[in-house]
Order: sequence, then structure tokens, then C-alpha cells
Amino acid sequence: MIAPRRRFVWELDWNLLRTFMVIAEEKSLTAAGDRLSLKQPTISNALRRLEEHMACRLIERSANHFRLTPAGERLQGACLTMFDLASGLPDLVSDDPDQVTGHVDMAFASHIECPFLDRFLAEFHQTFPRVSFSTTVLSSQDVTEAVLANDACLGICLSQEKQPELDYRPLYREHFGFFCGPGHPLFGRQDVAVSDLATLDYVSFRTDHPQGALAPIARLRRRENFNGHVAGLFTNLEEVKRLIKIGFGFGPLPIHVVSAEVAAGELWQLPPYDNPPAVDVYVVNSPRAHRSKAETLLLEKLIAAIDMVPLAERTYPQSLVEPAK
Repeated sequence: MIAPRRRFVWELDWNLLRTFMVIAEEKSLTAAGDRLSLKQPTISNALRRLEEHMACRLIERSANHFRLTPAGERLQGACLTMFDLASGLPDLVSDDPDQVTGHVDMAFASHIECPFLDRFLAEFHQTFPRVSFSTTVLSSQDVTEAVLANDACLGICLSQEKQPELDYRPLYREHFGFFCGPGHPLFGRQDVAVSDLATLDYVSFRTDHPQGALAPIARLRRRENFNGHVAGLFTNLEEVKRLIKIGFGFGPLPIHVVSAEVAAGELWQLPPYDNPPAVDVYVVNSPRAHRSKAETLLLEKLIAAIDMVPLAERTYPQSLVEPAK
């Protein structure tokens, strides 16, 4: 006996979905008929058959009114997903790298700077030049949400609370230092101790707390009894850096990310110097997501590349990596 869901799939005329997609896009049965080179009665009949098959109304229409019902909107979304997957089928079965095409959507946290990742992406582009990319910059929490919602093939971010539906792979480790700007009273001083920071105004990230992604920084502040006024908390590195530079207070920044600004005299590093807090940055993906061949290749090759290179070689700045014993 065929299960009801399986019977539904076998009995469905998939051309009806294509017709419905065009009707929804054109917002008119007449325009849909012109686009498909079909007469309006044929289009109307296709819509009626699909509504009978789905056992619900998909479109509300009159002479001056056209609107998808909530069920029609949901079906349109599902059709978009199905047609997107179908468009990638030729690439999925092709063994010719030159024929791999497609687009990869990624979501990055605001301060991703990783030479290892840059080299990987450059090599991937050389091998698969017809694959295009786009990146959305978000807070780490929003990166995770984008991957969960399948709005991004993968995310690169810090991890606050790991979602059980997602896979997390450490991409690199970065060390955070404390920095101040040119107008700060400690700027340019070589004789500063960690204790000198305890009562000073502070600027940081919203995840700088014991349960947050920047918990190592929060633990250091607690250990050293930092109790200065918190002048600002942000989700974006550029905003934290901006307020540090203009004198709102001192704050944490990834050492390797701001090295050029330190060299240019725009920032000054404060202690501790020898053992600054380290934070891991992760590649995040959903194992259950439906991916195109381009997305699958990118993720598989990136994970393979990560597994081949020890984390010590993906730690920044390299000057803080302890030599292997």
C-alpha cells in the first residue's frame, strides 16, 4: 500500500507547480498565459487542478484584485526552493570542474580576518572560477540565525551558545588585546600595568560577559577587578574600534586585525602582553541543509583544508603561538 504522502507526490503534475510559479510572479492569469504561450482557459484549469490537489484556495482574485492566500504564499516559497534545487541538478551530476557554476551565500561576523581562509578562497576560485560569492556581515548571533534559516550556506563567527542543529568547526584562534586611542592618558606609555586599567572607562562587545562568546575577556576583567564605567557595548568591531580611537575608553580588539593601525599610531596596545585572552572563531553549517553542488564543494573542501592544518598554524598573531615541544 502506498503511503498518502508518497501517493501525493506520484499523482502530482509537476507542470502545475511551474504554472503556479509564473502566475504568482506575473500576478495575472492572462500575463502568465502570454509568458507560457498558453491560452487563459488552460492557465485557469491548471490553477483549479492544483487547488484541488492541494485541497485549499491558493489565489484570491477578481476583476481588480489578485492576492495569494497564506497557503499560496507558503506554496510559492516551497516552489522557489524546489526550482532552485532543480536548477543546480546539472552541476550536481557533472564531474567537470570547469562546468561547476552556482552562487554561494555566506554570513560573516564583523571582524573576520584569517589568512588561512583567504588562501583557501583564492585557491577555490582558481579551481572553480564560475562559482560566485556573496557575504553578509552580521553579529555572531545573527550569523547563526542566518545559517539556521538557510539564508547562508555557512557562517563564520564566534560562538556563544552552540545550537544542537548546527555543526561547529574551529576555523582559527585569535588573541585579543586591550587598546586605547591617541587622546587616552595611557596612550604611548611603556610603564603601564594591568592594575592601572581597573578604574578606567571601558568600551567593548555585547558578548563580553561570562556566558558570552568573549568570556575569556570577561574572566580576565573579573580576575583583575576591572570596575570602570562601561561607556559603550556593540555587536560590530568597527563601532568598538571607533569609540576607542576617539577616546571613550580602552577596550578589547583582535591583535592581528588592528596591527596596521597600531603601527600607524592610531591605536596603542595595553597590558597584558604575554598571555592575552584567546577566542576561537568557527565555521558553522547545518548538516541537514539542501545545498547546491557549489555550496557542497565549498563546504567539503574548507572542512578538509581545516583538518589538514593544525590549529597552531591558524592562530593569530603567530608570534603568540608557543613553539612545539
